[in-house]
Amino acid sequence: LEFRRVLFRSKVTRHEPRIVLHLQAESSRRLSAYPQLFYGKPSIAELQGDKLVPIRDEVICERDLEAEEKLRKRLLNDLQLQVGRQSIFEDESALLFVSKLKDWECSGNGLSAFTVQGDLVPDFCWDEENFQLSFHLPDSAGQVDPAKILEAWKENRSFVNLEGGGWAALPHDWLLKYADRVAAMIAARPEGAGDSASLPSYLVPDLAQICEDEGVPVPDRIRALCARLQGIESLPKSPLPSDLKAQLRSYQRKGVDWLLFLREAGMGALLADDMGLGKTLQSIAVIQGRTLVVCPTSVLQSWADQISEFRPSLKVSIYHGGSRASLLEATGSGQNVVLTSYGILRIDQDKLSNIDWDTVILDETQVIKNPDSQIAKAAHRLRGKFKIALSGTPVENRLDDLWSQFQFLNPGLLWNRAEFLQRFGDAMKSSNPRKIDKLRARIRPFILRRKKTDVAPELPPRTEMVLHCDLSEEETSVYRAILASSKQEVIEKLGMGGSVFAALEMLLRLRQACCHPSLVPGSGLDGFYGSAKLNLLMESLEESLDLGHRALIFSQWTSLLDLVETRLKDKNISFSRLDGSTRNREQVVSSFQKENGPSVMLLSLKAGGVGITLTAADHIYILDPWWNPAAEDQAADRAHRIGQQNPVFIHRLVARNSVEDKILLLQKKKKALAEGILSDSKSAADLTKDDILDLLQTL
Repeated sequence: LEFRRVLFRSKVTRHEPRIVLHLQAESSRRLSAYPQLFYGKPSIAELQGDKLVPIRDEVICERDLEAEEKLRKRLLNDLQLQVGRQSIFEDESALLFVSKLKDWECSGNGLSAFTVQGDLVPDFCWDEENFQLSFHLPDSAGQVDPAKILEAWKENRSFVNLEGGGWAALPHDWLLKYADRVAAMIAARPEGAGDSASLPSYLVPDLAQICEDEGVPVPDRIRALCARLQGIESLPKSPLPSDLKAQLRSYQRKGVDWLLFLREAGMGALLADDMGLGKTLQSIAVIQGRTLVVCPTSVLQSWADQISEFRPSLKVSIYHGGSRASLLEATGSGQNVVLTSYGILRIDQDKLSNIDWDTVILDETQVIKNPDSQIAKAAHRLRGKFKIALSGTPVENRLDDLWSQFQFLNPGLLWNRAEFLQRFGDAMKSSNPRKIDKLRARIRPFILRRKKTDVAPELPPRTEMVLHCDLSEEETSVYRAILASSKQEVIEKLGMGGSVFAALEMLLRLRQACCHPSLVPGSGLDGFYGSAKLNLLMESLEESLDLGHRALIFSQWTSLLDLVETRLKDKNISFSRLDGSTRNREQVVSSFQKENGPSVMLLSLKAGGVGITLTAADHIYILDPWWNPAAEDQAADRAHRIGQQNPVFIHRLVARNSVEDKILLLQKKKKALAEGILSDSKSAADLTKDDILDLLQTL
């Protein structure tokens, strides 16, 4: 009865069906599309499920199923949508979808939110002090943050969403030419600086190149700066400190001029001369104002002694030990040098990073090569008008070694870490000369590396040789037992993506077996057991001592040095020892350097590899080859440095047909890595899990 009343009051009408797309911007990068089917315009009925529901009670609409089906097919064919089902589009998929809607009726705010409003135009200005870089639409005063543009570019997107709504096309051709340089500028911008910030001087050449290409005038001062950054030979001589008490060699004077130029220009410097060429002296010559020197604990006193010798007017304080807090406050400002260790830097990073230093020097900066380490993070926080990094081996294992050091010196020069690895992470493995050349060109103005053979021809020759020994039957049995017990299991785990620790543990035991079986836990043998390697050492050592030479013997294991010590005592050979437990390092070194000093010094690779001069010796024995050749080179350079009068012979003792042979091959690859970046070498390599797996499979 009620239906009849409604039907009596209502009028049955005939209308065309139509589809309306309800578009809703759920976020600046997310669009919802919901197709609805209506009858009439304005709408008098809506299809909900299978029923046509009236919108106005007084009107009843007659359905046209054939027309509805045609609309459904067109919706599916054109837009891949279905009536009554929501679809979500994001970013450029949403833009592409909206671009297809010119023949469709739409509602909601999504259409305007996902419309491309035009092509962005780069806009930058520069007054030599500050720079501003932004992007804008030609007919709009609004600007887009460059960081947002670069993020879209790195994600291979062609459009970017605008703050006020809508989207804009990226300037593809412009970014193709300049994105790398702009990315470095963004990475170097201090947090909270906004779009406008003072451009670090080490990035001025990037902006100058953009100006040059875009027809923007470049000031003469900037042109001159860029020209001088191209090579050390073009630098003029700078006045030396009046209190410098040292006669600089010609290459050292050039190094000092280079450091002084970069200090004046406000750029950090990586002095990467070969070990033994006087990096410490060159850096002491350019110390100015309140200075912080961070170095390994073992060379703190050596730094203090050299500063007192070469710059006696400087006040030196060693910030170390339990009573150091008051010392830091007492140094105040002025020509004061504070010496501290990397360990104290990590502990007291808040105090040390809150001081505006005039000069900050990091010695042996390979210590901060791992950017994830607490020491590296503490170093990156240090504030200094002029920063110097000293390292004879700035690249030891990975390209990250280099990035971390430059992040201390010139933050942003090598972009952020993720961008750096994205650009160059595969350059070493693929031996991509184009990428290596690009990186080398990027760092060339800020790194100075001279080799002994090039700048110190007066140094006597250095000869390296491998002394092979054949393991005895009993030693071979221990070696093979280690292989048999774990090789296959370790290889299988590595092949399935397992940790490398088990592999490294096995390799450690094999290396110990090559030196002396008593070093292997559970071998049941003691130090009185024979060793082919120690027999070879004593044979070669006695021969060199009989000819009047003196020797350094290095090992990474103090337990192996203990065994050598026993042999030396049995032969009545005078010796001294320097390892991690040595407290009077300077006295031990000084005693050995005397003309009547001990014939032999035993040194642990870690404690004796840096910061000391042992030119009284000219024969060096490395008992156990290490993965990283830089560590061995540092050890050898204790003797092969300025002051050495005799030819230097470096003996690497290697067990034949063992893991040690494979280590020598890996050393060559690692040297290629460093040379590929620091010199004109075209090949480089890194030690990877695959390297370890290949090594194990060849044992």
